[in-house]
Amino acid sequence: MNIIIGNKLKNLRKAKNMSQEQVADFLNISQSAYARMERGESTSWAIHFNKICEIFEITPEELVKKGIGDSVYESLVNTEQQTEIGVLNVYRKIIRQYELQIEDLKMIIKHLNKGKN
Repeated sequence: MNIIIGNKLKNLRKAKNMSQEQVADFLNISQSAYARMERGESTSWAIHFNKICEIFEITPEELVKKGIGDSVYESLVNTEQQTEIGVLNVYRKIIRQYELQIEDLKMIIKHLNKGKN
């Protein structure tokens, strides 16, 4: 999930014609810390979740939404060419992706709840 969020951060930043340093300044972190977020090497984006949504003018759902179902299904499943066992294996992969996404969202919620205390 960190890589997906990182790619979104990079695309959002470029769409706003902002530098990594500008975003990092807004988040009150170093440019290198922000660069690690964009590369998917850091989970600290969860700590800055609300400010990230604010700077890029997006909803929290837009930041974490993956669209995993359609993209994974289209890239992995061609039901005309795969056997029933192959299709079941693809569905297992899709389910695993959803399970990972749920775990990532639980971590986000945990970090957000820490900030409320």
